[in-house]
Amino acid sequence: MGKNEKTSLGRALVKHHNHVIQETKEKGKYYKSQNKKVLESVTEVSDIDAIIEQAEEAERLFAIHHDSASPVPINMDAGSSGSGVVTAKEWKEQRMREEALHASSLQVPRRPPWTPKMNVEQLDANEKQAFLSWRRKLASLEENEKLVLTPFEKNLDIWRQLWRVLERSDLIVMVVDARDPLFYRCPDLEAYAREIDEHKETMLLVNKADLLPPYVREKWAEYFTRNNILFVFWSAKAATATLEGKPLKEQWTAPETSQKTDDPAVKVYGRDELLDRLKSEAQEIVKMRKARGVSTETSADSHRERVVVGFVGYPNVGKSSTINALVGQKRTGVTSTPGKTKHFQTLIISEELMLCDCPGLVFPSFSSSRYEMIACGVLPIDRMTEHREAVKVVAERVPRDVIEEVYNISLPKPKTYESQFRPPLASELLRTYCMSRGYVAASGLPDETRAARQILKDYIEGKLPHFAMPPEMTQDDEKETDKTGEGSQSEVSEEARGQGSQSEVSEEARGLGLDQVLDDLSSFDLANGIGSSKKKQVDSHKKHKKPQRKN
Repeated sequence: MGKNEKTSLGRALVKHHNHVIQETKEKGKYYKSQNKKVLESVTEVSDIDAIIEQAEEAERLFAIHHDSASPVPINMDAGSSGSGVVTAKEWKEQRMREEALHASSLQVPRRPPWTPKMNVEQLDANEKQAFLSWRRKLASLEENEKLVLTPFEKNLDIWRQLWRVLERSDLIVMVVDARDPLFYRCPDLEAYAREIDEHKETMLLVNKADLLPPYVREKWAEYFTRNNILFVFWSAKAATATLEGKPLKEQWTAPETSQKTDDPAVKVYGRDELLDRLKSEAQEIVKMRKARGVSTETSADSHRERVVVGFVGYPNVGKSSTINALVGQKRTGVTSTPGKTKHFQTLIISEELMLCDCPGLVFPSFSSSRYEMIACGVLPIDRMTEHREAVKVVAERVPRDVIEEVYNISLPKPKTYESQFRPPLASELLRTYCMSRGYVAASGLPDETRAARQILKDYIEGKLPHFAMPPEMTQDDEKETDKTGEGSQSEVSEEARGQGSQSEVSEEARGLGLDQVLDDLSSFDLANGIGSSKKKQVDSHKKHKKPQRKN
């Protein structure tokens, strides 16, 4: 009986396994027949993929509207024209002028006008045609040699999620990282929300604000107030830890002065305070809309009783963590890898408030490079190919002494003929980190890829302290920032530069001659056994000369 029972159980498991496989195949065939794809963020495509995609889309649209699809002209001599040699400073100035000239062309894709009477096929065709026109505008900007366009979201379905969230929401909350808020802010998204409804407001939710010293938050509060930007300081990590009763990690410990400040614009909001603020702001918008007699046709009938607050922003800035902290339990997936949220979802908080979470989008920008986006966590770390360029961003933003203190390492000092205050090179940081941690690849060389991933993760999570100051700071503000004793460790290098200015002057006064450089190189060669003087070789040969036997 035991043997027969085991046999029947094994047959049942095999039968169930085959049944699941058959259902999966049938489901895949169904989705393939419906031309449906898995919703996945796409920020980079190869040239051949982009050409094939545009050709297929243009051919399909041409069959629907003969006059709407215009061919894209291809300029074969775009890169052949060239003039004299341009210096790096001149190239930077030309690039800034070109960016200011084409700033208006860098927009978020707009949803074409639609009515409830349209069928699905007509609505889909209009949206694809508008998206293709938007892609063509950005492609024309990429052809400009003086502009560098960063990777951006190229999946239409992801942008459709954003369109739905903007239309449904009364208040738009743009979640940004407190360490560099302007990098994650998209002004054109605020303009698009006003185009949909002039009463819609956009609030900056400055997440991870507990990583900033109080005086830095004061400077950002002054900047936001001066530019009429609605903002709130917030920490999803701290709110979640407080809600669960868990102690905060060392790098996430909130400053003591943040709880003692009386200024509501500078303090870090708690969970209940943020919910009340969101509800009051959204209700004010609804009251203004009703006072002017504007109907909310974009909102569903079942949601008119509640105000809707939509959360948008870049990937990996803490939107889902904020949603979970406000709801009080885990309702959305959270991970350090960008692009976890695939679809927008609505969460009912109370009878008066509903939250709407949108997938993270990478907006087109001129202001940063691909490596800066990797270092900021916008693009996945595991997909990077040139790890030294991304680590270079970290080495330039975090002072040398802070890196040595956090990792308990000693970085190589600059040469005497180099600037004594230059940031460490990416190769120096990676090799020193590998030696201290014992990271060795299969080839026997330092495993720089593994070290780069760990350093970038520490940079994103806040283990390596860093922050950006607001622009348009006056000289008095900078002096006051330098005098502050409780500043972040990232200001130590600036103070060191100020204290070391006299040494730089003396060094420039005496000058670095050619003899000093040659002496330094010869000492380096002698230390590594590369070369030695002939005189010493002759002397040592004479000293150790073997005695000859006398006959």
